[in-house]
Amino acid sequence: MSRTAYCFDLDGTLTSAEILPCIAAELGISEEIATLTRITMEGLLTFEESLRLRVAILGQVPLQAVHAIVNDIRLDPQLTTFIQSRPDQCFIVTGNLDIWVKQLIDRIGCDGYTSLATAKNGMISLRHILDKGEAVKSVRNRGFERVIAIGDGSNDVPMFRAADTAIAFGGIHSPMPAAVAESNFVVHDGDALCKLLNTL
Repeated sequence: MSRTAYCFDLDGTLTSAEILPCIAAELGISEEIATLTRITMEGLLTFEESLRLRVAILGQVPLQAVHAIVNDIRLDPQLTTFIQSRPDQCFIVTGNLDIWVKQLIDRIGCDGYTSLATAKNGMISLRHILDKGEAVKSVRNRGFERVIAIGDGSNDVPMFRAADTAIAFGGIHSPMPAAVAESNFVVHDGDALCKLLNTL
């Protein structure tokens, strides 16, 4: 087994759109949630505070509708192919909720680390908010000698700091300055990112 693991952020890294604003469109508040997502990615609001607020708002959308929305979100084809060619080495590391994105992670075809929540009687309860740095440590404990992390937001900084190599990726928008500051490389294209990953 190769001893290198690849940890990918999900929203805006593997997906062609931020997932939560897409869900918010069901409530007619996609712009508001997009703004909340943006200021969170910029580090103006902690990820924990922002996720609790976004879940409180978006928990109104029925789970079945969320799954339909998430299922329609396009994935970066080059990155998806990269992951599916080495699924035992690749991991999705996302602060998003397991009950919202599990099917998407299953479609990508590798293991994932997510925040955890339960849904009961139409209400969503947060059980655990993922610390991406802890997720990287867990990946390393699977026996990998080196971890390469790829992400775009300030909530990826703990993942970058715990990894051996960090790549700030601007697939759908420029990576946030906090992510760039902690990165070894900055890439803006899926094909270029795959070439870099194959070189490292």
